[in-house]
Amino acid sequence: MKVYVSVDMEGVTGLTDPEEMRAGGRGYERGCELMTADANAVVQGAFDAGARAVRVNDAHGSTKNLRIDLLDPRATLVRGPGKPLRMGQGLDGTYAAACFAGYHARAGVRHGVLNHTWMGKEIQNVRLNGEVCGETRLVAAFAGSLGVPVALVTGDEAACEEARELLGDVETVAVKTGVDRFSAELLPPVVAQARIRGAAARALGRLGDFRPYAVEPPYTLGVEWNSTAIAAGCALIPGVRATGPRETEFTTGDFGQIMSLFGVFAMVGGQIACGSGIYG
Repeated sequence: MKVYVSVDMEGVTGLTDPEEMRAGGRGYERGCELMTADANAVVQGAFDAGARAVRVNDAHGSTKNLRIDLLDPRATLVRGPGKPLRMGQGLDGTYAAACFAGYHARAGVRHGVLNHTWMGKEIQNVRLNGEVCGETRLVAAFAGSLGVPVALVTGDEAACEEARELLGDVETVAVKTGVDRFSAELLPPVVAQARIRGAAARALGRLGDFRPYAVEPPYTLGVEWNSTAIAAGCALIPGVRATGPRETEFTTGDFGQIMSLFGVFAMVGGQIACGSGIYG
């Protein structure tokens, strides 16, 4: 049994401050350690359940956050920028299951710790085939297009609720409960990581209960941006069309293209927003 683990950072045990997720920020190095510990808990649970191989993908920001020197030596790590499939890099149809660790609620979800969708402030909403979605749905849909089910989601309570609404009886572990976007009631790491390890083992022990999350092609990705400038810039990308002053759409039969497009969106949108001063 091969298991794939995509690890984001906002839903990691103990973290609530954006500084803890940015290289050079206050608490970032400790944040990387906590992120690696959550990943290790999934890896350990997977091997407890009989996995023969586990691939871990660093899915946050620079994708240079997980500490390879602290990673369970039985796993391998996909790390570094330039990954075309971003949060789903390294996943293919040979995997028995995908697990999402450190995930967060989509943009605008009340009590969602550090809630956003793909970008911190540039994106208001994302829609997949007309339905509002966050990163859990996007990556689950990519996995589903490859025939791979999602077995486990860990993060804050709002992210876990989102995952259960989307995926049904998936195993979840809430490592914190949001008070507001930047505050939460936290579980101690030793408690949270023990729960993650146990949930990973349970999930992989009942793989027959899970089905790939299926979205019927063609896939239409709609993005509502926070500025007309970003929307106009992204509409210059071949295949992307403007559908409103702040909205763009892209349609394809290959879900991998949607995952890749978000990387281009991040570059274009981030440059426009960061280079436009207070009006960006």
